[in-house]
Amino acid sequence: MHNQRCIIVGASHAAGELCISLRKEGWTGSITVIGDENYLPYNRPPLSKTFLAGEKSIDDLLIRHAEAYTKADIEMKLGCRVEKIDRRRKEILLNTGETLGYDKLVLTTGARPRTMDMPGAEPENVFYLRSIEDADHIRPFIQDGRRAVIIGGGYIGLETAAMLVSTGMHVTLLERDPRILNRVAAPEISQFFSRIHTEEGVELFTGVEISELKADEKAEKVKAVVCSDGRRFDADLLIIGIGVITNSELAQEAGLEINNGIVVNAFAETSDPDILAAGDCSYHFNKHYQRWLRLESIQNAVEQAKVAARTICGKPQEYDQIPWFWSDQYDLKLQIAGLSEGYDNLIIRGDLSAGRKMAVFYFKANNLIAVDAVNSPQEFMFGKRALAQFSKLDINKLADVAVPMKELILQD
Repeated sequence: MHNQRCIIVGASHAAGELCISLRKEGWTGSITVIGDENYLPYNRPPLSKTFLAGEKSIDDLLIRHAEAYTKADIEMKLGCRVEKIDRRRKEILLNTGETLGYDKLVLTTGARPRTMDMPGAEPENVFYLRSIEDADHIRPFIQDGRRAVIIGGGYIGLETAAMLVSTGMHVTLLERDPRILNRVAAPEISQFFSRIHTEEGVELFTGVEISELKADEKAEKVKAVVCSDGRRFDADLLIIGIGVITNSELAQEAGLEINNGIVVNAFAETSDPDILAAGDCSYHFNKHYQRWLRLESIQNAVEQAKVAARTICGKPQEYDQIPWFWSDQYDLKLQIAGLSEGYDNLIIRGDLSAGRKMAVFYFKANNLIAVDAVNSPQEFMFGKRALAQFSKLDINKLADVAVPMKELILQD
């Protein structure tokens, strides 16, 4: 192991965790992290919130500072990218022309924003938000009284809307689906967040098809978003958040198995045992839910990276986690444990129509499968623990907030 080399491709959150975990697990060989951005691995969630607002600096975003990587003898090659993987020779080719050999290769390449394919999508006031550079370019357009249009009612769109409206901008959010958060949350959660955003001053429009981005050609800017029904929304700033695409082309060209991401087993290994993958780019089987998943979350990136490190160091341990996520909007913290897809019953603790605190518990065949908790950390932690322990809950009492949480678990 001492003379071996591990190369990590993609300086993502998973990479930041993986390289340090390798040292903790006993890897004594060389470690090189290659990233196409000029920054050390950093936290992306604040990009749409405190960093975009100018409340946090790049230093605040870093997972670890440079000294930590130097101390762990980890080489950082930033501002360059891998062009090709030669599995037969066990080499990678960089865009600089440099060739590096590896014994173990880990792909932590993440994902990139899905782009709108239409004329007028490249002007200087149209943005996607995924990187520090994106946020830096957006910030000069944030001005009190100006008009921002956001296309996409997922978490990135809603978080950005919350931040922009707090600066005094007029914010309009357009969603193609019949409701916001349509693909990731129950209608009740969509209803709750629609109410909150409307109360805060965001104009929400759902079931909207975009037909044109009206450009001011002289200024090389978009001046309005036009919908297929003729409605027009003026814009000084346009932010597009319509999902992501995995950065799996490098793996695909190398002949690795791809299916909604880079396919890995329970030990984070790809179809080539000397190449592993972790984080947003990976597609893995979850034993708890008995299905294949690709997860976009910090928790998944961190835990799967730890599994990959153990595998590389000859200490294999299966990846078996209950997924969890969060989203910050205004003074609301949404915490999600588990996956609600496929539920056949839900119980609400709290009031959807008023206030800013509530929790939704999702069941399938009377078994708890997920909980969404807004400003309700106790319900979140209770639900997360109940999921991990396969606890049976008293559905008849769950909606009664007067009943202590500990009394909701049915004894066998």
